[in-house]
Amino acid sequence: MRIYVLAATTALVAAPAWAADTIQTPAPVDPVPAYDAGLRGSSYVSSGGWDGFYVKGEVGYLWPELRGSNYAVTGGTSGFATTDLDDTWSAGIGAGYQINRYLRTELMYSYIFDSDFTGATYGSCGVAASCVSTDLTSWNAYSLIASVYVDLDFWSSGSAYASFVPFVGGGIGGTYVNWDTLSNTACDVTNPASCDPTTYHGGESSWRFTWELTAGLSYKFRCDFVGEAAYTYQRISEGAMFGYAASTGPGYDEGFNIQSVNLGLRYYPGRDCEPPYVPPVVPPVYK
Repeated sequence: MRIYVLAATTALVAAPAWAADTIQTPAPVDPVPAYDAGLRGSSYVSSGGWDGFYVKGEVGYLWPELRGSNYAVTGGTSGFATTDLDDTWSAGIGAGYQINRYLRTELMYSYIFDSDFTGATYGSCGVAASCVSTDLTSWNAYSLIASVYVDLDFWSSGSAYASFVPFVGGGIGGTYVNWDTLSNTACDVTNPASCDPTTYHGGESSWRFTWELTAGLSYKFRCDFVGEAAYTYQRISEGAMFGYAASTGPGYDEGFNIQSVNLGLRYYPGRDCEPPYVPPVVPPVYK
């Protein structure tokens, strides 16, 4: 009898420990963060508001072309027989807003650095019946352009933006063109050392209507830093070029065609690229 009581008592005491040892501890479950950690820093979906705002800096290399020119002379008008504009650079700053994944707007202020102009005319002058003139000046400009861009983000999936995104866009605005003083020197075609005294025409400045078309490719370094490379075609309308002097003038240019390659960087100050902190899951302890 004592043997049976001892066995039963031993079983009752050991039962809780045996049960605790046989209960399997559940494995920790990693929480699913709101941020896509698989694309750390390059993945972000704007929820509107402050996080859609960005600032931008840009530099460009320009190939300008003068579409034509004309100026008043005694008895009518004339124009340069040949014209040439040197290549130049531009720099700009601006701000924009990412409305959604596919659409954004932008306002840019840009400055075009000095570009030298060389022109020539043919005809009679004071020293000979057959002369060629050399006309030298330079121009610079600044512009304010409002643009709309379509981001062709067709490769995104889930909650992540694609890293490479092509885009197209267009804009309109104004450009203030500033011409420097133009110097005109006419010389004998057969004797270039025989020349008339140089005549100087004061340069003119004016606001011009401007429109542009752009195509490019952007790359997201992080959710808040986006680089871009783009080609832009810009057209600046006609305006005053130089004033009256020595029975010639005033002069007008017929506007500019400008092709450019631009590199820019956009920064979204309202975006937080770090994933939110999620405390680790502590598994329950059974005793």
